[in-house]
Amino acid sequence: METPSMMRLGANQDLEFEELVRNCMKSGEIDQSLYTKFDVKRGLRDSNGKGVLTGLTEVSDVVSTKLMPDGTRMPIDGKLYFQGIDVEELIAGNAQKRFMFEEATYLLLFGKLPAERELKAFNEILASLRELSGQFVRDVILKAPPANLMNALQKCIVLLYSYDENPDGVDIPNVLRQSLQLIAKMPMMAVYSYYAYRHFHLNKTLLIRPPKPEYSTAENILYMIRKDGKFTALEAKVLDVALVLHAEHGGGNNSTFTNHVVTSSGTDTYSAVAASMSSLKGPRHGGANLKVMQMFDDLKANVKDINDEAELTNYLTRILDKEAFDGAGLIYGMGHAVYTDSDPREVILKSYAEKLSEAKGFEKEFALYDKVEKISAGLIAERRHLFKPICANVDFYSGFVYTMLGIPRELYTPIFAMSRISGWSAHRLEELINKGKIIRPAYMFVGNHRNYHSMDERQDDFAVPTTDIDAIEE
Repeated sequence: METPSMMRLGANQDLEFEELVRNCMKSGEIDQSLYTKFDVKRGLRDSNGKGVLTGLTEVSDVVSTKLMPDGTRMPIDGKLYFQGIDVEELIAGNAQKRFMFEEATYLLLFGKLPAERELKAFNEILASLRELSGQFVRDVILKAPPANLMNALQKCIVLLYSYDENPDGVDIPNVLRQSLQLIAKMPMMAVYSYYAYRHFHLNKTLLIRPPKPEYSTAENILYMIRKDGKFTALEAKVLDVALVLHAEHGGGNNSTFTNHVVTSSGTDTYSAVAASMSSLKGPRHGGANLKVMQMFDDLKANVKDINDEAELTNYLTRILDKEAFDGAGLIYGMGHAVYTDSDPREVILKSYAEKLSEAKGFEKEFALYDKVEKISAGLIAERRHLFKPICANVDFYSGFVYTMLGIPRELYTPIFAMSRISGWSAHRLEELINKGKIIRPAYMFVGNHRNYHSMDERQDDFAVPTTDIDAIEE
């Protein structure tokens, strides 16, 4: 598929643009010592890395420490609660082997576990909202599909505004209606966008399969992705668990906080969710699982014997020293802003990853992940001189799980979005119900006030003689 290329600059404009870049870098640079001098909470965190309190929520709780009698806090195994209910218990307590993502979504939105009748009615509402019209698929998804599916999904969300009879209404019934539609339609928009990308960019078969109303969200995702539409009960269950674990993670994570900020301005639902999508795309947030997979690709290409612990340790050390992989100095999937001893989502997903690896013949691959996780935890603490434990986060195993499920890498982060839309919706509704002020933290000006100069008084920092320009153009 032909796509319009970025407008190219001429030789003269290239030189001018280079000067603009230098001016931009010079203008934007701030003395780093000023952040310490004025006690700036960079990243909205204090000097110990704890998040600055900016709001209250009942949607979820992320717990990593225990308050001791002497007033100090002791690190503990992490806990995640949806509306006060331990997610581990939510998943483990499913004796009837139901698919749990819809149930978790109901809990997040309405603050209670649904009774049987309530869950049945809720699932029927979601099923009725899943399908996308042929007009939307033709006019939005199949036209100029971006190569990055997060951008494709964001485009779909923004343009849903045009198909809504009341897009700007921020009353609770209207926002709840919009939220349920987004929760139901996100998997379809993502999978269809993937096939549009494959067709127009890679010249592959275009597959648009409507969802089955009797299927859960997890089942429909696998049904629509796979050419034969087939999957095992274990595969669907593992994906369902992954969706539950990614559905919500407190009001302070980057994409959810973004939703609070944008919602506080009074804007529409589609704009608020599109903003959250922009945040989630970043490799420091939702895009981390893809970086984990790329890191393991690089590891396998550069470590001769992946069973040799010394060789693995040497490679991981080189990553931390910015000598291997992408030069960022990060072992992706390791460490978390809140959890220290363990990330409960990682603990749960790892157990399901092990079950799936046994069923699908990926035991050696799972053993490699387990070994890298254990080596990295000690290595990071040692190299960074940290006094607190380092644990793997949920992104460490999620990409591996998706690989075993045959889900293409282009869909890794969109699957995160399909899940997290439940949490974003719950927080947006909470923000609107409580009628908070527009969120506006302070930034201190540390530049200098200067006098205005007329054009003939200004100094040109970049002046190329005419003869030089002529020579370049020739």
